[in-house]
Amino acid sequence: MTAVRLHATSVAIDGRAVLLTGPSGAGKSDLALRLIDRGAVLISDDQTEVRVEDGNLIAVAPVTIAGKIEVRGLGIVEVAAVGDVAIALVVILGEPVERMPPENVTRIVAGIALPAVALDAFEVSAPIKVELALRGATTGS
Repeated sequence: MTAVRLHATSVAIDGRAVLLTGPSGAGKSDLALRLIDRGAVLISDDQTEVRVEDGNLIAVAPVTIAGKIEVRGLGIVEVAAVGDVAIALVVILGEPVERMPPENVTRIVAGIALPAVALDAFEVSAPIKVELALRGATTGS
C-alpha cells in the first residue's frame, strides 16, 4: 500500500506510536512538545504519512518536515525524530471530552481499527493521560 498523508502529529513512546488528531489549533504540536519533554520522540508534526504493513499501521514523517516541529512563538524547531513506528493509539483533540467515556473506543485509520481516546490537549494532565491511555491500548501487534 502506498502511504496516506494525514493531518496529524505523531510521537513514539516506548516504541509505540501515538497519532494526535484534530483541527488546526486543537493543540497537536503543543501536546507533542510536552510528551517529548516527558521522553517521547517526535515522528512527525502536523502531517503524518501512514501505511499498512503486516496488519499494522506504520507512521513516518514526510521527507520535507522530518525532524521538525512548529513551536508557537519560536517557529520551526529541529528535534530528534524517529520513523516507521507502529501506531498503537489515536488521540482525538478538539472534540467534546466525556467524563466517563465508553470502553473500547476505536477510530478507523487507513482501514485499520485503532484504540482511541478524546482528550483536551491543553489540560495540564494531558501528557499523563496519553501515557495512561497508551498503557491500556491493545492492538493487533
